Amino acid sequence: MVYEHIAPSNGLEGIVQSFWVVDSEGDSQIDRQKIVPDGYPEVIYHYGDPFRINISGQWYSQEKKLLAGQIKNHFYLENTGVSGMVGIKFKPLALANLFGINMASITDRVVPLEDYIPDLSSISLNSFHEKDAFIGTLENILLKRHQGTSYYTEIESAIENIIESKGNVKVSTLAELSNMSERKLERLFLKQIGLSPKFYARIIRLTSIFKLMQAEDQTWSDLVFQAGFYDQSHFIKNFQEFTGEDPSAYGFNDQTMANFHMNK
Repeated sequence: MVYEHIAPSNGLEGIVQSFWVVDSEGDSQIDRQKIVPDGYPEVIYHYGDPFRINISGQWYSQEKKLLAGQIKNHFYLENTGVSGMVGIKFKPLALANLFGINMASITDRVVPLEDYIPDLSSISLNSFHEKDAFIGTLENILLKRHQGTSYYTEIESAIENIIESKGNVKVSTLAELSNMSERKLERLFLKQIGLSPKFYARIIRLTSIFKLMQAEDQTWSDLVFQAGFYDQSHFIKNFQEFTGEDPSAYGFNDQTMANFHMNK
C-alpha cells in the first residue's frame, strides 16, 4: 500500500492542510481499516473500487466522491477491491468559509460530495490517469473560490491557540482571548467547525500523542506529562474513548490509514 501526503501550492496553505493519496497498487485483498478523529474535514475521491463504511453500527457502500465532516469517535472502512483514493484534508474553518457549510450538519457523517460542493464533485474520476494533473485541477477550483471568499475570523485565534497548546487550554481562556462569551464561542465552533471548543481541543491533544510517539526513547510517563494529562489512567481512558484500544496495545508504527493521517 502506498501512502503519500502532498503539500498544497502557494496560496492554498491557509485552507488546505494537505492533499493525500492511498493506492493498493493493484492489490485487491480485503483489509479492514480503523479511522481515528484527527480534527480535519476532508473531501475524498475513490478512483479505485468503492469502499464500505461502518460509522453508525451498520455497514454500507460509499459513494465514489465524498465529504467527511469532523468525527468524534473511531469508525471502520473496508475495501471491496483495488484501493485508490485521493483526498483533500482541509483546515478546520475552510469548508464553512469557502462553501458556507454548517459544519454541525455533517459531524460524524460521510456524505455525497455533490450534495454539498458541486464544484468539486464535477471532476471526472476518469481523469485520474496522472496524479499531479488531477490535484492541479482541484487546486485551480479551490484557488478560484478562495480568491472571492470573505472569511470568518472570530474564532481563528482560538483554533490557533488550541493547536499551539496541543489541546491543553481552558474554554474560558479561549473565550477571553477571543473577546466573547463562552456560549458564543461554543455556538461559533459548532457552526464553523462542527465540534465544541472543548471537544476539538481533546482531539488535538489526541493527535499530539501520535506525534510524541514518533520520538525515540519515549516512556509512557514522559508521554502522559508532555500531552498534559493529569495521570496515566486519565490518559488511557481518553485514548480508549477515541480509538477503542489501550495505548499499550495500539500499533503506533503499523502502516495503517489511521497512523498515516494522525502522524502528518
